[in-house]
Amino acid sequence: MGHEHHHHDIETMGDRRLIVAIAINMLLTLTQVVGGIVSGSLALIADALHNFSDAASLLIAWVARKIGRQPADRFKTFGYKRAEVIAALINLVTLVLVGLYLIYEAIWRVFEPQVIEGWTVIIVAGVALVIDVVTAILTYTMSKHSMNIRAAFLHNVSDALASVGVIIAGTVILLYEWYWMDTVLTLLIAGYVLYQAAALLPKTIHILMEGAPEHIFIDEVIRVMEDVKGVSNVHHVHIWQLDEHKNSLEAHVVIDDFIETETVKTVLKAELEQRFSIAHSTLEFETSRCGKACC
Repeated sequence: MGHEHHHHDIETMGDRRLIVAIAINMLLTLTQVVGGIVSGSLALIADALHNFSDAASLLIAWVARKIGRQPADRFKTFGYKRAEVIAALINLVTLVLVGLYLIYEAIWRVFEPQVIEGWTVIIVAGVALVIDVVTAILTYTMSKHSMNIRAAFLHNVSDALASVGVIIAGTVILLYEWYWMDTVLTLLIAGYVLYQAAALLPKTIHILMEGAPEHIFIDEVIRVMEDVKGVSNVHHVHIWQLDEHKNSLEAHVVIDDFIETETVKTVLKAELEQRFSIAHSTLEFETSRCGKACC
């Protein structure tokens, strides 16, 4: 009971951190958009769009966490934990769209250059850097255990780097009037956004496609199961991830004697959990002396 109460407190604290992070990122987005329009800086608006995507991803992650805590029911017998994986997919697809839009805008700016107010860029980017660092601190601990929050944390780290880049660009514009630096920086931010999405999308899709966990090899699982005393063959094996942290398995197990079924099952489940972190396993037992053709 005490453990459950402690876990609930941690979850509540995480929700509060997310709400604070969402609020300050939305405020930052508004500030950057206004600063970008006033200064004429496309890089500042680009960073604002990235920050908006961060705020949106945090909001989606927060909603997904709420949904994911719902218990299993007759409609969702495995529960709702995959809501967080779906949220990650939405966030990453949005990131791709934002990255492509930034590239489009940067290319147009090459043909239609604008004068940029360097000081406005530096001041707004400085505020953005502080908020990005605060948001990263708020989400760092939670990022270790959640794909959604990890993506949001990486976004904020990249935002902080982008803000540093914007400050450098604003300084160069003030000193040398190299307005093309703004376009170059926009392309760099867009490239980094697309890089992040490309790195996380395959993992997210892999879970939704019920792929086996990356660190688990099916041949090794079969070998370990067949090494258990009384097991002569293992086939029809399926391994998948229910969510980011829970692995499942189903398999047909051929045993020498049905009398030993419960003993063999206990050993198999223990091996699967200890060796491969597979806590949910469904095993169908057959005997090598079965007269049916399917055996």
